[in-house]
Amino acid sequence: MVTTEALNALREAIGAAKVRTGKSVEATDPGWHADNLKAGVLVEPGSAAEIAAVLTICRAHGIGVVPHGGRTGLVGGAISAPGEVVLSTARLNRIVDIDPVARVAVVEAGVTLEELQLAAQAHKLEPGIDVPSRGSATIGGMVSTNAGGIMAFHNGVMRHQVLGLEAVLADGSIYSDLTRVVKNAAGYDLKQLFIGAEGTLGIVTRVALKLDVTPRAKVTAFFGLPSVAAVLDVIRMGLESPAGNLRAAEALWQSYFHLTATTQGFADASVDPSMPLYLLLALGGSDEGAMRDAFEHLFERAVELYPEMSGVVATSVRQERDLWRLREDTDAIYRAFPSAPSYDVSTPLSAVDAYVNRALVGLRAIDSAFQPFVFGHLADGNLHIVLNHAGPLSPDQAKAVERVLFQDLANFGGSFSAEHGIGAKRIEALRTYADPTKRALMRLVKEAVDIPAIFNRGKVVP
Repeated sequence: MVTTEALNALREAIGAAKVRTGKSVEATDPGWHADNLKAGVLVEPGSAAEIAAVLTICRAHGIGVVPHGGRTGLVGGAISAPGEVVLSTARLNRIVDIDPVARVAVVEAGVTLEELQLAAQAHKLEPGIDVPSRGSATIGGMVSTNAGGIMAFHNGVMRHQVLGLEAVLADGSIYSDLTRVVKNAAGYDLKQLFIGAEGTLGIVTRVALKLDVTPRAKVTAFFGLPSVAAVLDVIRMGLESPAGNLRAAEALWQSYFHLTATTQGFADASVDPSMPLYLLLALGGSDEGAMRDAFEHLFERAVELYPEMSGVVATSVRQERDLWRLREDTDAIYRAFPSAPSYDVSTPLSAVDAYVNRALVGLRAIDSAFQPFVFGHLADGNLHIVLNHAGPLSPDQAKAVERVLFQDLANFGGSFSAEHGIGAKRIEALRTYADPTKRALMRLVKEAVDIPAIFNRGKVVP
């Protein structure tokens, strides 16, 4: 229980207006999960020092703290309960510095990815990561979940973009390592403890990120292809293109393409709607004309191998945007099937075809009506699988589905959580499918760093 004494201490520490309760919290958008604000108490500190004061008070009163960024997480990592305090980083929204010479940005945790993208764009730079929820996903949240996204096959995930960070620990001490250089061999790389920890070890407040030079031009193409093998061949051709660097390779299985195409009224005579798979490719480089020519050449090479394939190269910003909406309008699934069960896995490229085929057969064996929507970042083997089912599954069905999707992944080097994290939703999967020594080490780290266990209780660590 958050006592009146604790609330008064919080108000004195950060200002009464920044400690919200009752109707003020109820009127706030909870984000992806309805229980994100169930705690009923929301604090909005504006600095690392204020966060330290909040944590010191919560620790003294035995109050659990649930960190919040943009509330876009899909695995219940931000859900809260009565008796806890939600700590929002919304007021930590400053872009502290962009160094165009070193190609480094230092930003506070509450800055959204889109805000950073726009600020970096003024210097012809960009973060080396992108996600569809860029307008609401915060940098602190992306660090805490080790976000992946569209460009991960080329640049890696969030942990590969972070040079340094600042975080506040449970005892109110501030870990500060805002290193701005790639080469740093000065002892343990402790920042990695906080990247992907989902707010269970500390609260990230500032981050130093690498930036990349923005290509002068970008060109997008969309292909209909007969098989996973064909998709992988075309991705390889894109990677080999001399005209530009491959920036994105997004695959859409037929059911997902049909859903988003129907929702958006998409139709293009150059795209055969009967193909089993579709591939969205983007190149970035210095010469737009050369990249268009490269896509035409790629199509000519590919059609020799796969005569049935079809495709189109975007010739306008609007057409490019329409093509990207086919991939990024994942909300179309949830409009059709509210609270549809979703899964986020990764598998080596050589195993994608067999994995998907086996998964589809296994899911239909559980329920013949299951016709899942499959899409993902195929250049790095990350697949999103969403069931055409409204609402949660029964406990027995949920276990059966996870068994089909997760049980063999570790054997061939995959992961049952590619980029969404563990949160509250995947704890049982971690307990069942993760290495037991890893689980034990996770508990040891949690017990050592989060004393006396106030951060994000019931999340990540089984």
